[in-house]
Amino acid sequence: MFGMDRLLGMFSSDMAIDLGTANTLVYVKGKGVVLSEPSVVAYHIKDGVKKVLAVGEDAKLMLGRTPGSIEAIRPMREGVIADFDTAEAMIKEFIRKVHRRSTFSKPKIIVCVPHGATPVEKRAIRQSVLSAGARKAGLIAEPIAAAIGAGMPITDPTGNMVVDIGGGTTEVAVLSLGDIVYARSVRVGGDRMDEAIINYLRRQQNLLVGESTAERIKTSIGTARMPDDGRGSSMQIRGRDLLNGVPKETEISQAQVAEALSEPVQAICEAVMTALEATPPDLAADIVDRGVMLTGGGALLGDLDLALREQTGLAVSIADESLNCVALGTGKALEYEKQLRHAIDYDS
Repeated sequence: MFGMDRLLGMFSSDMAIDLGTANTLVYVKGKGVVLSEPSVVAYHIKDGVKKVLAVGEDAKLMLGRTPGSIEAIRPMREGVIADFDTAEAMIKEFIRKVHRRSTFSKPKIIVCVPHGATPVEKRAIRQSVLSAGARKAGLIAEPIAAAIGAGMPITDPTGNMVVDIGGGTTEVAVLSLGDIVYARSVRVGGDRMDEAIINYLRRQQNLLVGESTAERIKTSIGTARMPDDGRGSSMQIRGRDLLNGVPKETEISQAQVAEALSEPVQAICEAVMTALEATPPDLAADIVDRGVMLTGGGALLGDLDLALREQTGLAVSIADESLNCVALGTGKALEYEKQLRHAIDYDS
């Protein structure tokens, strides 16, 4: 059986998948990250029968803009699969895009999962990957993958703290000797920030904007703390006026975005503080020396490292390729499987 597995491995491109709430990244052994697309699937529904119309970038453009016969779905919610069939169709399509060889060669796939995922959620992810055509599916905890991808020396007997801010969850973990000493997963991430901006505009300006507009505001002028001049830069946005129902254009400033995002930012800061309180004293001393590493797309929010520095008093740095950290770390686990086998779970 082992020989057969090795033979199949020679013909197939083993993969690591970062199955994220907002984006899915695929790493192919020996090639690096070869695909990064939004975790969105668009269906065409005719006579009650669903047919996949688009996956990834093309499907994302349809979010919030579809007619009755087309449905655009995000199958991942808060880091785990919310819609089983759609997730399977999405993984299948991404594997097909990357793996263009014959169907004979089935890849081995390692997927990262949030630390807070339940056994049922882990089984759902594993099952989806196997149904999508993998010969073997392994799982690795997201904080471990993020730390490896950020180049942290997690196998040393010293404390390392990583804060991975994704689309659906923020994972705060303290790692030592290649494993998790303490981890906490809070369901706050990029999606919650988008929601906060939508709710703020609805309350303060009676303006209803869509998810894609909220995301654009966050990535363009989003900031975690008040600008020094009390206003900061601004941008023009369009939405629907809730008072008279007509489309309207208005301006939003950085200070307003900081106010809108204060709640999710505070939730992330509190998760870090809670993790520091629960860390054993010797490892806490290491973290004072080494500081905190931010990874994930949420780490790119303006001044988030400064906001965390003010709250914790620790040095906070952002990983070089924060968006790809988890995928790179999962890929490294695939490349150096022998050394990291304790972190990969093949059988739960």
